[in-house]
Amino acid sequence: MAPEESAEAARLLPSFERRFLAARTLRSFPWKSLEEKLRDSSGPELLLNILRKTVKHPLCVKHPPSVKYARCFLSELIRKHEAVHTEPLDELYEALAEVLMAEEPTQSHRSYLLPSGDSVTLSESTAIISHGTTGLVTWDAALYLAEWAIENPAAFAHRIVLELGSGAGLTGLAICKTCCPSTYIFSDCHTCVLEQLRGNILLNGLSLEPDTTDPARHPGHNTYNSESPRVMVAHLDWDVVTAPELAAFQPDVIIAADVLYCPETVFSLIRVLQRLSACLKNQQAPEAYIAFTIRNPETCQLFTSELGRAGIPWEAVPHHNQKLFPYEEHSDMKILKLML
Repeated sequence: MAPEESAEAARLLPSFERRFLAARTLRSFPWKSLEEKLRDSSGPELLLNILRKTVKHPLCVKHPPSVKYARCFLSELIRKHEAVHTEPLDELYEALAEVLMAEEPTQSHRSYLLPSGDSVTLSESTAIISHGTTGLVTWDAALYLAEWAIENPAAFAHRIVLELGSGAGLTGLAICKTCCPSTYIFSDCHTCVLEQLRGNILLNGLSLEPDTTDPARHPGHNTYNSESPRVMVAHLDWDVVTAPELAAFQPDVIIAADVLYCPETVFSLIRVLQRLSACLKNQQAPEAYIAFTIRNPETCQLFTSELGRAGIPWEAVPHHNQKLFPYEEHSDMKILKLML
């Protein structure tokens, strides 16, 4: 491969790698750029490298995506190859044959590469809405908030972080692996989400503290190992949680991502933020960061209006520079910083 071809391929490979590991929609892949490179290339090196960075990637081999996803990806890759080269590439067909013989599990995996060289791998439901909740999959605002956190680690370093509506756990796991919090408290209200969340925490090599549903088991400050955060999972229903239960968490930072999907959740979130503000008046006010995708402007307007009515000041966080994770390029996402 000529030096200029090698440079172009080097730019193309990470795009395929990150999108495939995260199991993004196939239409988001740079297929047009691949077709151009294949027409300019006489050898199979580029496709073999893509195969190594996707289906044969060590992370994918250990924690594979859904069988259907891998099959559709390989089928598209073969179509692109056949459109340009008449000679079949055995490695592509062998990989497809392996996938066709595999059974489809109820859980699949998505992996996200971190700048440190580490990664976050999530086991997720293959259905977008499963068991009556959207918390079993990762939404774009969680990726967006994780990127911002990685770019701003000082906001979380050596602090107690409480996440509301943790879902599959992407944001929290990225913060635990890159931002050095003293304690990280994942929370959600759905039993099936909490079960999967605990599994994802262990899947990523973190240890879990005992159940935090007992208010007496407050997190405190981590004094025994500053490099490894204490990690807890709490069952937290915004509509019924009490002020003493919230006060026991002693958070320095509160975060939430993609939880503003209907007016009911907006009102519930405002109420829990008010309780947190009221019960933490005797300590330094925690910072809160709420990330969301603007799907319905009226819902977002409702949130800011209700913040005003509750007397909670807020400001928009400037867009960050780095794009580490693959998500919809044209999604309108925001992070609000609340002063509780």
